[in-house]
Amino acid sequence: MRAGRVYLDWNATTPLRPEARSAMVEAMDLVGNPSSVHAEGRAAKMLLERSREAVAEALGAGSADVVFTSGATEAAALAMAGRGLVCAAGEHPCVKAWADESLATDANGMVAVADPSRAALQLANSETGVIQDLPQGLAVSDLTQAFGKIPFAFDWLGVEAGLVSAHKLGGPKGIGALIVKKGSELKARIRGGGQEQGRRAGTENLIGIAGFAAAATAAQDDLSAGSVEKLTELRNRLENALDIHDENTIYPGRTSPRLPQTMSILTPGWKGETQVMQMDLAGFAVSAGSACSSGKVTPSGVLRAMGVPEAEAACALRVSFGWTTTAEELDRFAEAWLTARARWQSKQGR
Repeated sequence: MRAGRVYLDWNATTPLRPEARSAMVEAMDLVGNPSSVHAEGRAAKMLLERSREAVAEALGAGSADVVFTSGATEAAALAMAGRGLVCAAGEHPCVKAWADESLATDANGMVAVADPSRAALQLANSETGVIQDLPQGLAVSDLTQAFGKIPFAFDWLGVEAGLVSAHKLGGPKGIGALIVKKGSELKARIRGGGQEQGRRAGTENLIGIAGFAAAATAAQDDLSAGSVEKLTELRNRLENALDIHDENTIYPGRTSPRLPQTMSILTPGWKGETQVMQMDLAGFAVSAGSACSSGKVTPSGVLRAMGVPEAEAACALRVSFGWTTTAEELDRFAEAWLTARARWQSKQGR
């Protein structure tokens, strides 16, 4: 980030944790292929399996259940392709792409499914932060936004498969994993060698995997140190600062359990894309929705699924932050946003 700028788009991607950077630099010095049997290959294999164990421990799963992929998008394809699953209308595009049907959510962002074994649901939403109460026996859960931000254990969720991505918790981009319940069948989509127990062919991205493992461990350490409480306090501080000055602004999902560092801000009539540009010029990086769809000037599908009218859904702004964010930075954002809102109101004659 350039000096003076404040990054508040952590749900799109997080800064690289120092622990991940160090682990990746160290892994760069390993020349061997994890599939080779000589000493160099065995050293690479050892790092691969140690990293798998670290990711599994952070997720509350068995190490044999972790299948490394290029990210959550590939993991979704591996878990969902050809299965005829349904999902919520507010799911991430990588999940919706493989679903045969989308289910509406209620006004709080919650969804009910008739047959969990035929459904895919996210644990936490990237735009509103709403946390779902997942039913037992769920086929697939997108854990990407929840991993490292709230405590959970894959083995306790009762789901068949979970999707995760390293760059959402301080790891590098281009590496993720599919977590599979013991005994679940998994048909390989990428075929070739026997890597990942035959479930995902191709030489493993050892540098990325090492960074992923280090980031996952650091994120769990943060949770143990009270990160949920710290970030919740920061989010509430920001919401309260905005509440004092603007009774027309609403916060979708506010009445539901939410991620501690995510908030959606909606001021009817003030386009989200306009706010993003104004905040960018003021030195703040925020977004109008999911980074995978924000290049399209369309109203938030997440909010539309919650029953928000299309015109209002186009006015949402997402603020998300993390372990380096300070109260002073959020206070500065509140001041800049309120100043921009006052200018907008004056132009509307309000």
